[in-house]
Amino acid sequence: MASQHWPIDEAPGRDVRAVIPEQFRLESGERLAAGEVAGRLHGPDAGPLVVVAGGISSGRFAARWWSWAVRTGGPVDLDRARVLAFDLLPGKDEPGVTITTTDQARLLALLLDALDEPVADAFVGASYGGCVGLAFAAAFPERIGQLVAISAAHRPHPAATAWRGVQRRLLAFARDAGREAEGVALARELAMITYRTPEEFALRFASTPPAEAGEAYPVCDYLIARGADYAEVTSAARWTSLSDSLDRHAVDPEAIRCPLTVIGFTSDRLTPIEDSRELAARAPNLRRFVEAPSIFGHDAFLKERDLVGRALHDALSPLYALPENAHREIAA
Repeated sequence: MASQHWPIDEAPGRDVRAVIPEQFRLESGERLAAGEVAGRLHGPDAGPLVVVAGGISSGRFAARWWSWAVRTGGPVDLDRARVLAFDLLPGKDEPGVTITTTDQARLLALLLDALDEPVADAFVGASYGGCVGLAFAAAFPERIGQLVAISAAHRPHPAATAWRGVQRRLLAFARDAGREAEGVALARELAMITYRTPEEFALRFASTPPAEAGEAYPVCDYLIARGADYAEVTSAARWTSLSDSLDRHAVDPEAIRCPLTVIGFTSDRLTPIEDSRELAARAPNLRRFVEAPSIFGHDAFLKERDLVGRALHDALSPLYALPENAHREIAA
């Protein structure tokens, strides 16, 4: 999963910000330490507005962490659409809070208000971003044209909550022991096992034993490297908040009134395909349900470029075909 702290984009963009009002409270009643929500705009000065959001480690640099999709001529075409991505809160250096996907949707609404954008013509969300998209569609039905939810459902699965619960307890243990960075790295290693599949690991890694017990096997070297990278860009408090947010996520599929595209993968253990099927079956305005196998599990939205790219193209190309400003007339 990509980091929200990428220093540059793969395509030009500009930062945009919105002040978080003094009276803004999370659903828990807590306040955020941040005074603003930050986003980044790409693409032309005019055209349909497409919001893009990814996993809990994504952020406003979508043209970096999803560069094959968010690019000129890509499925999310920067020649034909304005693309807005935003940083999820809390930030790395902020204290943890109890935050919901609806809270994230409300923060996005503040950013849209600051940009004088009454409607997001499309919201493309994957993983946690897909959950935020579902929450946004339920909370602000008048402000969304269509939604594409990838590897995301209307509720968390208990097995996924169990894995994330172990990660949170590991983070708390390491923080209390004064070894937070090591705890973040270990929790990330455990998370990577849930993102990917046994089939992929079998293809990539030999079972060659190390010289002595306790030393790393080849697959462990891979996980250790991923954990070390992640420990540099997040904190235990932030991860705990966003992980918990996933487990609090709850949206009534019948409340998703906008046209909905659902993309799910049969190997996904964090968002089981049965939950994607239920979301698609219960949504009142389902446009398309795409179900596919993948050796990449939950991370298929990052890896399955052909399949996801075609589905995004099919969903968004009608927007690109509209005459300039026609999308605003339709929204009005």
